Amino acid sequence: MSNSGRRTVAAPVVLLLAVVLGVAATFALDLFLLWWAALLIGVTLAFGLVAALAPITPDERRIGADGTKEEGTPLHNVLVLPMSFILAVAGGLVSAWVLDLQLIEPVAAALGALVGSALAFVLFHRLAAMMALSFAAVLSAGVIAIAVTAAVLYFSGIAPFQTFGRMAEFGTRPDSMVQIINSSITYYLAAVAVAIGFKMKLFNIGVDGQYRLAALLAAAVGGYLVLPPVISQIVIIATAIVVGGVWAGIAGYLKVARGVSEVISTIMLNAIATGITAYLLSTDRLAVEISTNNIGTPPMPESAWVPGIPAGFLGSQREIYGLVFLAAAVGVLYWMMLNRTRFGFELRATGQSQTAAEASGVNVKKMVFLSMLFSGMIAGLVGLPQLLGHSHYYALDFPAGIGFIGIAIALLGRNHPVGIVFAALLWAFLDQAAGILPFDGIPQEIAVIAQATIVLTVVVVYEVVHRWGRRYQQQQIGKQLGRTVESSGEAQ
Repeated sequence: MSNSGRRTVAAPVVLLLAVVLGVAATFALDLFLLWWAALLIGVTLAFGLVAALAPITPDERRIGADGTKEEGTPLHNVLVLPMSFILAVAGGLVSAWVLDLQLIEPVAAALGALVGSALAFVLFHRLAAMMALSFAAVLSAGVIAIAVTAAVLYFSGIAPFQTFGRMAEFGTRPDSMVQIINSSITYYLAAVAVAIGFKMKLFNIGVDGQYRLAALLAAAVGGYLVLPPVISQIVIIATAIVVGGVWAGIAGYLKVARGVSEVISTIMLNAIATGITAYLLSTDRLAVEISTNNIGTPPMPESAWVPGIPAGFLGSQREIYGLVFLAAAVGVLYWMMLNRTRFGFELRATGQSQTAAEASGVNVKKMVFLSMLFSGMIAGLVGLPQLLGHSHYYALDFPAGIGFIGIAIALLGRNHPVGIVFAALLWAFLDQAAGILPFDGIPQEIAVIAQATIVLTVVVVYEVVHRWGRRYQQQQIGKQLGRTVESSGEAQ
């Protein structure tokens, strides 16, 4: 009982009731309806239960980042509640779809309802208004991008919905999903490398040259040095990190020592890296003949390979790159560096205002150099998933241009380690799904239009929303301060 005598229901009890209702309703309705319709109704009922019991669920009031209470505000009622519902339903549907690859449909739908119902409770009580605003911005940008792409298709005489359906069908095939995951691993590493620079307001456009030069030299080391397992992988990874860091460090040094713009220096270093790669990738130097029309570094022995992860759980006979764990570790370390270390604090502070950072005792030149260095070190890893997990040598046909894709994905993911994950998966999905279009007589460049439109709309919409959100926070703080002053005056 509360102090006022009103009966309350403990939060864990509400969570349990919501999950039981959602799962039971989904399981029962699945006997008569399509699984996704049953799940939608089940999660909706769970969300309604959570909303109905919210007034008597204690200690679940939302507190914004500015310290003001959000529950009951217009922004909360108009935005947070709908976004919580949409995200809960989406989480349940995606979970059920993935589980359906291995489980029978009723079980997968029930487990999806469990996830969606649990999300309904958590999001209803914990989703902050500004976070909901960010999700809404991304969702709005996605809708705009789809509308623009559909318009281009329509005026080109191509049926938009048929095209989208064809892409969705091909992109969700088991083998396609494995390829999407593998591509997103390299995209993720490239985007994190770019994001480190973005946090300092530095534009490391040289990721492409950094990773290609690092991959070439790492492949040469792996091909010419036969070492025991584990040691071999460590040496190859360390080589790539050092090469990428040194190459980016040149741009960092020029920035702090001579004031050279990192944009200009990294563009020039890209050209130099291309020339060095072409010079070294010769049969007179590091390369050997791989096939009739291809040369590359000597194939690495099997002791240097990184075993893949069988993708049988996705229904595919292919393998996911084993370095997916390295990419995950990079994301965790990136988050920890930004939010749990002094270096990360100084990096963000310098990025916000170099003048204020200098006044606080931060060595700005040192931060600029180290940011470029760390960005290059991560960039050196970009080519390793392909190198150690698939090709096992660096050749003329080694993937290029990933660094520039990383720039778009970093912008799309707002430089956040989790946001970059979804951005990389989306980008890889569009790349893979567009592969089926030429067989239907549809230009494959449709995916490029969609990608470019998504990046542009996300950047523009998010910036507009961010500015409005800051004004909204300021207004809420002003109202809170006004109420505090009035209360103090009445108390006196």
